[in-house]
Formats: sequence, C-alpha cells, structure tokens
Amino acid sequence: MSEFEKLCEIVAQLRAPGGCPWDREQTYESLLPGLIEEAYEVAGAVRAKDTANFREELGDLLLLVVMHAEIACEAGQFKIDNVIRDVTEKLIRRHPHVFGKSDARDAGAVLKQWEAIKRDEKKSDQHYLASLPNALPALMRAQKAQSKAARVNFDWAELHDVIAKVEEELEETKSAMASQDRQQIEDEIGDLLFAVVNLARKCKLDAESALQAATDKFVARFDRLEDELQARGKRLGDVDLGEMDAIWDAIKKR
Repeated sequence: MSEFEKLCEIVAQLRAPGGCPWDREQTYESLLPGLIEEAYEVAGAVRAKDTANFREELGDLLLLVVMHAEIACEAGQFKIDNVIRDVTEKLIRRHPHVFGKSDARDAGAVLKQWEAIKRDEKKSDQHYLASLPNALPALMRAQKAQSKAARVNFDWAELHDVIAKVEEELEETKSAMASQDRQQIEDEIGDLLFAVVNLARKCKLDAESALQAATDKFVARFDRLEDELQARGKRLGDVDLGEMDAIWDAIKKR
C-alpha cells in the first residue's frame, strides 16, 4: 500500500461506523472554511520560505481533499481515483506541446494554447470569462480576470498606458469624493483598485503577494511603534497622532 492509499484508508476508517464522531459529522459545507484556511496557510509557508511548515501545510490541505472525496464516495458521486484520473487526463490534453504535436514553446504561447483548449472543452460557457471563479478574493479575482483577458490580446501595450490609467482613476476618485456621492465614490475607488492591480500585473508582480508584504511591513512597524511607546511609559490610544508620526518616521529611517 502506498502512503497515499494508506491516507485514503485512514480517512475512510475515520468516516466509517464506529470511527471518529467528529469526522463522521463533516459535510462539504462544514469542511469549506478549513479548506480555504489551509490553502492560505500553504501560501503563508511559501512566503515565509519555511520548508518544514510548507510540508506540513501541504499535508493538511491534502487531507481535506481526500476527506471531500471520501464524502463524495459515500454519496455514490465519485471516488478519489476519478478525481486523479480527470486531472491527469486534463494535464495531458492541455499540454500537447509535451504529450502531443504542438509548436508552442515559450510560456506565452503555452498559456494561449491552454486557454484555446479550455474554451473548446467548455463550449457550454456563453462567455470567455464565465469560468472566472466568483469565490476568489477580490484582489486575486481582479488579477485573474485581467490575465485571462490579456491572453486574448485585450491588454495595454505599454506600461506608461497603465500608469496613465491609474492616474486617471485617481483623479476620478477625487472628483467623486468632492461630490460626496457614496455610490460614486465606491465605484471610483473600485476602478482605482482594479487599475492598481493591473499595474502590478504589468510589472510581473502578484498583487495579492505585494499587498500581503505591504501589510506585513505595516504590522512590523506598528509593533515597533507600540514597543517604543511602552518604553516611554505610554500606551496606544493615549498618544496624539503627531507623536506617533514622529516615532513612525524614525522607525522607517532605521
């Protein structure tokens, strides 16, 4: 028995009569928060370059995949073997430059080929972006929408055009704020965020990772700000903005 088969056997035993009461109670819906959380913990381990934790989090994520498949098997819907076979066949089908006859060699050509094959598979989809997942975090969904559109040549040609679009959206946001129309302000800030995501993409950066790093930096500096206040015998909430700004600037210089 392979390690993977052993895992599947253990999960089946946990779900079987006489198994674990908690595992037996789980459903697709009850496992969803954990599935999403584990995916983010995998991402966190990658960003932290923590190999040991990365290995552990991949295991936790795999466990939930197997658990979902076991629930499906019990319901007579499909087995884990069907899941593996489907993804294997899809990989072979969408990589004709490796497993078949295709002239696509660079990454750009491969992505366009992938999209063409995917569109052919999903002929029932009325629109090209119909497969864009609604459940993605907004920042990630924006970048994915832009990337997919770029694969069919709907994209800015030059970086300065993207920068100009960001500046245009910023000016429109300022105008909306002057009007004090809440709906208009929300619309324009949304457009501004969308344009900034596009700027990150054109700079070959992942917007989600860039924002995560910026937030981590803010948290680290705020922690040092709090430490400095404590060293002065003061607490957050009891100090005015001017003093905190001065400390913040000193931390940034260090």
